[in-house]
Amino acid sequence: MSTVLRCTGLDAGYAKGRPCVRELDFELAQGEILALLGPNGAGKTTTMATLAGLQPSLAGSVTVGDITVRTGDAQAASRAGLVLVPDNRALFTTLTVEENLRLAVRRRRRRSTERDAVLDYFPALGERLRVAAGALSGGEQQMLAIGRALVQHPRVLLIDELSMGLAPVIVERLLPVMRTVADETGTAIVLVEQHVQLALGVADTALVLRHGRNVLHDDARSLAAAPQLVEQAYLGGPGHDDGESTRRDPIAPVA
Repeated sequence: MSTVLRCTGLDAGYAKGRPCVRELDFELAQGEILALLGPNGAGKTTTMATLAGLQPSLAGSVTVGDITVRTGDAQAASRAGLVLVPDNRALFTTLTVEENLRLAVRRRRRRSTERDAVLDYFPALGERLRVAAGALSGGEQQMLAIGRALVQHPRVLLIDELSMGLAPVIVERLLPVMRTVADETGTAIVLVEQHVQLALGVADTALVLRHGRNVLHDDARSLAAAPQLVEQAYLGGPGHDDGESTRRDPIAPVA
């Protein structure tokens, strides 16, 4: 499969010369899911905001297909096919579910078709189309936020903290839907998630950030079978000291 997203030498942060994320490199192919993991403060949200063009990069490049995305330009990122579901979901809370979806569809003639495609993935929203987004449960709001992103036909879907404020049982239902979306649509997905084993269960590859550095990058199935490696990457220890990466590239393909 061809590479959809390439991140090369990315430095990200909020002050020139003081990056929070340093020299980040990864590639993502069509239909692949990358679990972006790490403890609080590791730089995950900063990375996602930079990929989406909401935050200028300090160095490096982000490429979607053959398009190098102009840094700090959210419209350019969106045109290239990068769509972010932020950790606060950013819904129009006074508008209904249907109105939130309708606003996101880029072609007026396809509104009903796009809505129906989202409802296939999230049937629970079908009974809530006329309900204001602010009156939805947390799980329903997350479904709507993801659905609103999907109607934009992203080449790369960025989901920051899917499980934020949700019970684990809801996360267990939502994550497999992301696997289905990737498989059926070919959308590449970068998923920030704190439920590590659940994320590894649906991802193809995983990357652990610690203090803004890539300290572990490998096949998700392999890491799910060796949780001690992920724990060491989170906490530090032999082979995981700051600034030292234990990436095992090239990443073994998923069978």
